[in-house]
Amino acid sequence: MPSLTEPKLISGNANLPLAQSIARRMSLYRGVDQGLVNARVERFNDGEIFVEVFENVRGEDMFIIQPTSNPANDNLMELLIIADALRRSSAARITAVIPYFGYARQDRRTKARTPISAKLVANMLTGAGIERILTMDLHAAQIQGFFDIPVDNLYASPIFALDVRTHFKDRMGDLMVVSPDVGGVGRARELAKRINAPLSIVDKRREKPGEVAEMTVIGDVTDKICLIVDDICDTAGTLCKAAQVLLDNGAKEVHSYISHGVMSGPAVERVKNSVMKSLVITDSIQPTPEILAAPNIRVVPTAPIFTQAILNIWNGTSVSSLFEDKTLRPIYESLYHMD
Repeated sequence: MPSLTEPKLISGNANLPLAQSIARRMSLYRGVDQGLVNARVERFNDGEIFVEVFENVRGEDMFIIQPTSNPANDNLMELLIIADALRRSSAARITAVIPYFGYARQDRRTKARTPISAKLVANMLTGAGIERILTMDLHAAQIQGFFDIPVDNLYASPIFALDVRTHFKDRMGDLMVVSPDVGGVGRARELAKRINAPLSIVDKRREKPGEVAEMTVIGDVTDKICLIVDDICDTAGTLCKAAQVLLDNGAKEVHSYISHGVMSGPAVERVKNSVMKSLVITDSIQPTPEILAAPNIRVVPTAPIFTQAILNIWNGTSVSSLFEDKTLRPIYESLYHMD
């Protein structure tokens, strides 16, 4: 049965365009005006964050839309303080919609005397009164176990599969999905299965963190259109080098599908000057003007899948149904017209 509460959306400053897009789609799907809750998220002169909610949220089902991207600490604190404001305003339930979960790369101790920051962030979110997490493509699946509350982890691969079948519809037999490292094989295999393509791996050896010494291609990529699949593109150094190695090993073209375009430092320039024909990222992190202006970078929207996931959570229906092509395709039909 439908919930007796109303779903209400509130956003911090991390990715306001995505939050507004989700609100517009919810208005379309529900047939009622679904704007963002009127609130202000500001800073004092010393940088302290202040939140004030101007609407009554008592007894409502609240969804905070806030990726914890750069600046990660500021955006994380905004999320925590918004949650505290809603909890103290007697919201019925608080769900954090975190399209990009920051600190996810610190999911284990890699050496002595280092933190597990992802677990610390999980504790902070729960302590602030958040009762459910909705996110996309966690860097490590075990992060879901850091929480004692429900975590819904959406996947970008079903969206990427729609995109691939649209842009490579006449060349599907030439495709080869490539994982840029051994650890990402599961993610790459998921896309390969969806588009019925073979799988290859670029094995990299690091001399020190952030510096790749050698790359080896496992699998025959000769005359193949290679699709590199990964969850995060940060400085794009490894990605661009992997693309060059694939071409050196006989690949016809190289394209990349990355869930979260962190794109820090020289990343955009590296991609623009690389041998990659295209880099496809989602808008889980708000794209910068430089990203939008790059000729070989394309952004696919996540608002359709997040909107439907929010409605499914509110209605108490399946979120995992969105992993199926027959369910996802209708909500992306305006973007991908397929027979």
